[in-house]
Amino acid sequence: MDFRKGIKESCRHKGITQKDLADKLGITDISLNKTLRGDYPQLQSLEKIAIALEVDISELFTPSKDNDTIACPYCGNRIKTSKE
Repeated sequence: MDFRKGIKESCRHKGITQKDLADKLGITDISLNKTLRGDYPQLQSLEKIAIALEVDISELFTPSKDNDTIACPYCGNRIKTSKE
């Protein structure tokens, strides 16, 4: 799902590892990996990750290459994004 790539890119942009992110969240890196491996992590988990990375939650999602959509973190449905 697209959010994994977005989280990795946000970590790289901030110069932190996933272990560092887990520390910021107050969880183990194993717990973070379990969260990220799940099909659809809880929206609350993604919100906490966005706050820890100091980014808007939308930045955790990358548009698909075929069109301007992102995957909903709750249900996985594709959502059309707008370019302003």
